[in-house]
Amino acid sequence: MGMFPTTRNWILTALFVAGSGVAYGRLFFPEAPMYIGAVFALFTGMPLLAFERRMILPRLNQWMHRLPTPAFIASALIVDFALIATGFAIAGSLMKSLGVITGSWADVTLLQLDVYLYAVAVTAVVIFVARVRELLGRDVFLSLLTGRYRNPVQEERVFLFIDLVGSTAFAEEHGDLKTQQFLGAVFGAIAEPIRRHKGAIDDYIGDAAIVTWPLDRGAKNANCVRCVFDILADIEANAERWLKSYGRVPRLRAALHGGGIVTAEIGVDRHKIAYFGDTVNTTARLEALCKTLDRQVLISTDLARRLQLPDGIVPEDLGDHAVRGRDHTLGVIALHKQKKPALKAMTGGL
Repeated sequence: MGMFPTTRNWILTALFVAGSGVAYGRLFFPEAPMYIGAVFALFTGMPLLAFERRMILPRLNQWMHRLPTPAFIASALIVDFALIATGFAIAGSLMKSLGVITGSWADVTLLQLDVYLYAVAVTAVVIFVARVRELLGRDVFLSLLTGRYRNPVQEERVFLFIDLVGSTAFAEEHGDLKTQQFLGAVFGAIAEPIRRHKGAIDDYIGDAAIVTWPLDRGAKNANCVRCVFDILADIEANAERWLKSYGRVPRLRAALHGGGIVTAEIGVDRHKIAYFGDTVNTTARLEALCKTLDRQVLISTDLARRLQLPDGIVPEDLGDHAVRGRDHTLGVIALHKQKKPALKAMTGGL
């Protein structure tokens, strides 16, 4: 589900692609109206990007990615050329029919080599930037790009540790390869709710994911809590598909905590945005308490006080608990989804 870019990203991408077409027109056809280059660029570039994002012909895309590398490269060149040539022909036919451009039908509909190479170069830049952004995460990508954390910064953040229960037993039963596929599917399933609630995946550690928000963003509208329960709801809604594919429905444990940390860009050959401080360690210890206290979702009292729980989420105060590596106890609250009233109760027992 995390394959689809947001509307804003599509708009920005379309503007960039259109701008590249305008630039091409200015360089080689300065007498032509600027919008002609933009139209050709949109019709040739956007279908290729949509294919790359598996928004069109997804089965073909998946089949290609399963091919050996030489076969994948050859098939990618063929598909790219077909998509670009088709888009070019449609754009040329449309503008020729409207009388916007002149020239023979062959001139305006048959793709030229220089146009093909230019279109491939532009889309390659867009795809490369998108891939890097996906690998690093939106917030980390922008922070590295702007150098925001080049010097350490003190700030407040919310952290979510979310852990897959029973992965060791699954690996013993199905082997490492199937387990990796299972983990990949689980992490893919949690990506969209995290994006929807404006969080960022900081890291994956074994069968656990670490998610973070700036405190104001995570607490606003209880984004961090809504994110957790949306993940659980999405998995439950797709239970049949999970059972069919993996023989079980993933069961997750989650812990939320927030507070002050120090954020800094570290590394030499490989740069990373790292978070230092007691808040991160406490969240990890809180997630371990899920098993001890036999609760699926825990939140620290400190964080719970700083947000308003969504309707339908019921808190259960579990009191103070000692947390390893922390001098003071930590107030702990379990969160539950409110059960719907039974039909009998709703009808008054009739």
